[in-house]
Amino acid sequence: MTDGDQQSGETAADREPAVGGAPVVGCQLVVAPDENVTQPQPQAARELAPAAASARWRRWPLWAGLAVVVVVLTCALPSVLLVGLVGDAAGRTATGDDAATAAARRVGVRLSAELDRQAAALLGGDRTGFLAIADPGARADLTRRYAALRALRVTVWRPTPDGVPSPVAGRPGEWQLTVRVGYCFVVPACAPASVVIGTRWRDAGEQPRLLAVEESRTGPAGARPWEVSDLVVAFGKRAVVATTPALRAKLPGLLAQAEAAAKVADLYAVGAPPPDRYLVFYAGRVEWRRWYGGGRPRWTAGYAVGVGGGHHDVVLNAESVSPTGVDDLLRHELTHAASLPDRGYSGKSTWWLVEGLAEYAGADGQPVGRYDGLPEVRKLIRGGWTGRLDGLAPADDAADDRVGGSYGVGYLAVRHLVDRYGEQRVLDFFRAVVHDQRSVEEASDQVFGEQWSTLHDDCVAYVRAVAG
Repeated sequence: MTDGDQQSGETAADREPAVGGAPVVGCQLVVAPDENVTQPQPQAARELAPAAASARWRRWPLWAGLAVVVVVLTCALPSVLLVGLVGDAAGRTATGDDAATAAARRVGVRLSAELDRQAAALLGGDRTGFLAIADPGARADLTRRYAALRALRVTVWRPTPDGVPSPVAGRPGEWQLTVRVGYCFVVPACAPASVVIGTRWRDAGEQPRLLAVEESRTGPAGARPWEVSDLVVAFGKRAVVATTPALRAKLPGLLAQAEAAAKVADLYAVGAPPPDRYLVFYAGRVEWRRWYGGGRPRWTAGYAVGVGGGHHDVVLNAESVSPTGVDDLLRHELTHAASLPDRGYSGKSTWWLVEGLAEYAGADGQPVGRYDGLPEVRKLIRGGWTGRLDGLAPADDAADDRVGGSYGVGYLAVRHLVDRYGEQRVLDFFRAVVHDQRSVEEASDQVFGEQWSTLHDDCVAYVRAVAG
């Protein structure tokens, strides 16, 4: 996309195709949408943890390494709305609920109806309707969320109460309710990602008022960018790139690079077709510390985090990305999004394989001798590396050269396997180990017809030979 493709005053709603129509093509820059434009409503990295993230180190100035954080997110599943029950004379319902629980269920029915009404307004481009259920004090936050979701072209928004509401202690007439939301962007028929959000309400009869919406509680993944930030968004055929208004000038170049990286990452999809869209968030200093919980190792330049439904969002650190480094970083992270299972993967022993495959994709076929991590690999080998691939994962506080050496060894080990067996068999091996959670010994015997102990030593010998 060039600057000439942008149109002054253009909104997300102006750009949005009718749901179910032809796929979005070309490169488009989108800002917060018009509140009154409507659109057709669609049819309806560490140990194993509740989300999946994998990160890449940086090698350039301000480009000092990557990390892997693997967590697993649960997917949003449709559920039946709670139905209020009338208590009997003894204060019990026909199902055994006491009077307080029965009252909470009746409140839950009303809250669920308001959430459904709000969802319909969001999907229909009706900002007034989206805000109508809210108390005035909650509208500023909801206005920002609405604008960000519309800018991302939300196509599915399915809120489901997670249990019954509970009274807020010390605040008569107020209720709190946890809501699980399944959502999709751009593509109407996707497997929804999911997020768990806390809400607080005031009971006002048949139309309860929404007092507050908390940041998401979905495990260590933390708050999604669209929950806490104003966003501008650019769309391509295979990638969507979003950032804050302050960094909007970066979008055209980032989108072009993400589109190119997506073509490479598509080749490394494992266990499922490639993602319908790769979603990339470009984070400034404040956003890097807040989006998805922040707290990444200081050497992290980017990561992919599982958000349910088979989707992985990618986040890049604007302060760490150099102009010469963004291409292979995007290939690396988008390959994580294409290759990792939704639930993440267990333990650090297969870190070399996960990061090695992403580094292999990031290198994009360049000769081994041009891999710019070779000096760090050489230093790692000479610095007393044990020679075990299952012990490569760097600590959060590891030095930059230790991190770079670890990624480099993973790359060279995967490169050796590809040179020997071809990409498809290596992807089969990856699937057996990372998706099916088989031991490397079993997977090696099944896929390569070799004992892993022998093949492991061959990989290490190759690493030592290349590094010199």
